[in-house]
Amino acid sequence: MTIKDLREGISKWRLTRERITNLTVGFSAVLIYEFLARPIYRPYIYKNNINDLHIADTIGNSLGTIATVFVLIGFIGQGRTQHMFLIRTIVISVVLYEIAHPLLGKPIDPWDIVATLLTGGLCSMLYKLVHPNTLNKEKPIHK
Repeated sequence: MTIKDLREGISKWRLTRERITNLTVGFSAVLIYEFLARPIYRPYIYKNNINDLHIADTIGNSLGTIATVFVLIGFIGQGRTQHMFLIRTIVISVVLYEIAHPLLGKPIDPWDIVATLLTGGLCSMLYKLVHPNTLNKEKPIHK
């Protein structure tokens, strides 16, 4: 994906059913995090000392990864190949951000890294489940 491709994609951008689906999944993850997970689920788990296998600790990374993946795919994605590339790129970027935490004065949380990687796999499977018949919108290479 080059700047020229991005510019062309923006100029020809249309709100399609596929984009609406991706944006709905992404914004739903944000809403679940903001209105259920952070204010209700996480405090309940911490208050009652429940061992939920670190879900409360990593829910920000998990739902944040889902939100980032599907919102970006919804806004800038163009075709299945690029969508799958974006999923991998976003997951790797979030993992690198987690690894760079010491530069920001924070400790590295290995559970957040694991949650991000697992959620990345989930995003890939969810994408394929939601869009089973999505064809590449890229032009085939003819020789």
